[in-house]
Amino acid sequence: MTESTTEVERDHYLVGLNLVGKRVVIIGGGSVVQRRLGTLADSGADIHVITPQATPTVESFPGITLYARPYESGDLDGAWYVLACTDDPVVNAAVVAEAEQRRIFCVRADDARQGTAVTPASLHQGNLTVGVLAGGDHRRSAAVRTAIGAALGGGELGAAGIEAAAQERQPAGVALVGGGPGDPDLITVRGRRLLAAADVVVADRLAPPALLAELGPHVEIIDAAKVPYGRAMKQEAINAVLIDRAKAGKFVVRFKGGDPYVYGRGFEELEACVAAGVPVTVVPGITSAIAGPSAAGIPVTHRGVTHEVVVVSGHIPPDHPDSLVNWSALAQMRGTIVLMMAVERLDIFAGTLIAGGRDASIPVAIIENATLSNQRVVRTTLGNAAVDAENEQVKPPAIVVIGPVAGFEAAL
Repeated sequence: MTESTTEVERDHYLVGLNLVGKRVVIIGGGSVVQRRLGTLADSGADIHVITPQATPTVESFPGITLYARPYESGDLDGAWYVLACTDDPVVNAAVVAEAEQRRIFCVRADDARQGTAVTPASLHQGNLTVGVLAGGDHRRSAAVRTAIGAALGGGELGAAGIEAAAQERQPAGVALVGGGPGDPDLITVRGRRLLAAADVVVADRLAPPALLAELGPHVEIIDAAKVPYGRAMKQEAINAVLIDRAKAGKFVVRFKGGDPYVYGRGFEELEACVAAGVPVTVVPGITSAIAGPSAAGIPVTHRGVTHEVVVVSGHIPPDHPDSLVNWSALAQMRGTIVLMMAVERLDIFAGTLIAGGRDASIPVAIIENATLSNQRVVRTTLGNAAVDAENEQVKPPAIVVIGPVAGFEAAL
């Protein structure tokens, strides 16, 4: 007796897609989309997101085309790959139906079996990509992926290792985890292990998005993005959600870019959790203030050239009453100044330093998207920095290095 294909559940065929320059359409703009954007962007896809409301991270994600409206029939025209990621099953079903009619493979986030493609639990090490499918058991596929990652990093792989990864549980509480400067390989080993064990992840905009894509679908992701001069989740609300989820018995990872204590408000969050009786673990991260210049071949200190480096926030201008920076003293320095969050006001900062005595001809390096595949470096001088940044259309996140070392170049 021959069984029909409708009565037999078939295994998925695992395949890698070359999406470079190809149109990928995503319907939806919530946490599921936030997980996927990093890896899709790394693939070189031409990403179009259609949603009436996006999270701040999705809204500000560089390089995508965002349409702030509901899905309409015909939106999949010209697409090679589609993801239906709304919280409305009716809309997702309509997206899948249109995709099938157009013979476009489509992932349905709320019910994978109703789509024509599924997203595997994946990891990337160099030019090696590993994808795991487990017949819809997302926890198991994520656990196996984690075990494989541990093995590739020097851990043990096998049934025991897989089971240990699947069953590893952290006690209720909060971990403040620094994700590093952007490249997902630059998170610490401990940070990655705790992230993999999270029940809830409260993520900043600059936390490595590729690592969010590795999380299982059971993990709640809360967008705590602070978009420059745009939408932001208030710090009090972030503190409250950390405490609320931890007191509900969850292991919560507060996931940040860089280091939690370098312009990350990590100590404020620690204080709030301690006051509420919530246990906290702090996992330091590699700060982009040092790693960004390093990735561009620039040492922030160098023997015989500079003995000091000062990291300065550009969040508020020098003449603001809340400014705590002694800009006159900075201008008299001979060493390295690293400006963070300063691109939008670079003309003001440069002018203030020059007025205070810093030489206008001093080298400056502006590093955009440090450590990522789309990193670029604009080399200029303090006097020309603002104009050159505007001409080159430099956008955040970017780091500004001022001082003799900014003129160094190394072939990396």
